[in-house]
Amino acid sequence: MAGNTAEEVEGSAGTETKNVNNAEIPPEFLIKHPLQNTWSLWFYDNDRTKTWEENQIELTTFDTVEDFWRLYHHIKAPSELRQGHDYAVFKKGIRPMWEDDANKMGGRWLISLEKRQRNSDLDRFWLDVVLLLIGENFEHPEEICGAVVNVRPKLDKIGVWTADTSKQHAVLDIGRKLKEQLGIHGKIGFQVHRDTMVKHSSSTKNLYTV
Repeated sequence: MAGNTAEEVEGSAGTETKNVNNAEIPPEFLIKHPLQNTWSLWFYDNDRTKTWEENQIELTTFDTVEDFWRLYHHIKAPSELRQGHDYAVFKKGIRPMWEDDANKMGGRWLISLEKRQRNSDLDRFWLDVVLLLIGENFEHPEEICGAVVNVRPKLDKIGVWTADTSKQHAVLDIGRKLKEQLGIHGKIGFQVHRDTMVKHSSSTKNLYTV
């Protein structure tokens, strides 16, 4: 059988291109999936020449599932950060600081990870926590302010910050959900921000444990 002429090949290619251009693009490739809240990603720089507050840098905000994953794949994982640095993900308008109006009556569920867990658990736990937050997967999402991951020489920490310590039922529900979703077998504790402000966090007593 004789081969196609150049004109026939070109005509065929033109038809294919036209068909592709005219084909309907699936809606899921065009529509972003909005989150219920807008979230800010913060980075703590640990620059000794700056104040603690100056070191808190709001890097960007996101309000769709797709924007979160795009961001997640373009930043370092917590395990790759230098010791002394933090990430925080908070609802937009809430700073990752005890003094912020949204945080000052609240506290945090604290997960401590030994240094040997940095390569095995830290990144997975952090991603799971952030997905729980932005997916509104807690029973009392209105009580959620944000989460912080601290990379430190001895113990890395992940804290989930809540708004009102006095709402015991909501706080305990959040702690149980957190423990269950991360598959933590030991106890985790809840610390009140007011106590952590006046004491070293390692000596702060837990108000609740689950």
